[in-house]
Amino acid sequence: MEIDVTGTDEHGCVAYEELFKGIMSEAGKAVSLERAVLYLDPKTPLFVFTVIMRSAPESKTVADAVSIRTEGKDVHITIADENYAPEILSALWRLYGKDRVDQQTRFDLRIENADEDVIAKVEIASGEDAKQEMIGAMWRVLPEGIKARYNISDGRVITIAATEEIVTQELKDKATKMHEEARGAADV
Repeated sequence: MEIDVTGTDEHGCVAYEELFKGIMSEAGKAVSLERAVLYLDPKTPLFVFTVIMRSAPESKTVADAVSIRTEGKDVHITIADENYAPEILSALWRLYGKDRVDQQTRFDLRIENADEDVIAKVEIASGEDAKQEMIGAMWRVLPEGIKARYNISDGRVITIAATEEIVTQELKDKATKMHEEARGAADV
């Protein structure tokens, strides 16, 4: 992940770069990021963070994370992406009940009297949830007293502007400019 930090306090910029890297890594979001641009003006105070994600957050279904086949009336699943294993198991339990979902191994499941097409379409992660998780991780980097926030997101780019007081048009304009520059870089 590439990080560009600018602002009015050179030492603060260095510290924020490390803080940003640490929090994104701890939250498991660093691998999702291609680039981050941080602008810091602690005197105003004004903080604007823009991230470009490696891919746009999108919904995932069971079919996106497993290999699936039908044998008789049963559906057999092998989980290919272990990151989604808990969500898949929970979704199948909700849909069919624990008594019909047989977890044969850590990643192999058999669902009794099931429909492969229905299972394949079950949502296990929403794009909106992924976006909100990234925004939440970005908020953790902000100083605690900074409560007035303005968010922009579309495609792979998310921008957060934050201040202590009122979100002014000037702050929104700064955030919008950084967001549009990042969108231009993301399209390349």
